[in-house]
Amino acid sequence: MGHMIDFTRPDGGKTSGYLADAGAGTPGVILIQEWWGLNDHIKDLTDRLAAAGLTTLAPDLYRGRLTSDADEANHLMTGLDFGDATHQDLRGAVDFLAQRGQPVGVTGFCMGGALTVAAAVHLSGLSAAVCFYGIPPAEFADPAQIRIPFQGHFATKDGWCSPAAVAQLESAMKAAGQSPDLHHYEADHAFVNKTRPEVYDEACATLAWDRTVLFMQRHLRK
Repeated sequence: MGHMIDFTRPDGGKTSGYLADAGAGTPGVILIQEWWGLNDHIKDLTDRLAAAGLTTLAPDLYRGRLTSDADEANHLMTGLDFGDATHQDLRGAVDFLAQRGQPVGVTGFCMGGALTVAAAVHLSGLSAAVCFYGIPPAEFADPAQIRIPFQGHFATKDGWCSPAAVAQLESAMKAAGQSPDLHHYEADHAFVNKTRPEVYDEACATLAWDRTVLFMQRHLRK
């Protein structure tokens, strides 16, 4: 089981996060929350990555705020400064994990998927990125600028991170000479979230998870 820690942002401020340590010499992964906040589901995913040999840190981008209400979650997400979250909170998380002397990757879900793309575009020191059903506005983070191994998991029934948006991401990356490893699932948005039975798909979630762990292990092991 992991525990809460504080780490330092580039501006000297502190951000809390849930850290699950897989032991000395293991790679690091930043896991970015959904729009609900740093809840038990995200902590469970963090623990699962650590159990797979990946020391994982989930930053608390909402500063302790949590919700299970979609309207409130949307309010919290739209109120988040994505630039500050990327260049301060996530930058600090990269630096914290990099101190271990091992490669660092990033992954995230929904809002965290969009921020995964942003981190892959804007932050040095990352060696791999895995995005789950989230894409930021291109004016904030153009996926054509990603230069690290990138895997994406997307749902065909997703009305937010739509198949059309995924197709644009793929074409932009391929036009830039990149080879994204993209996977499509006959499922709804947030199909990995087992706390939401109305959208959870066990088979798709298991397949996506196994692909994620293998991808991270392949690209983060020295």
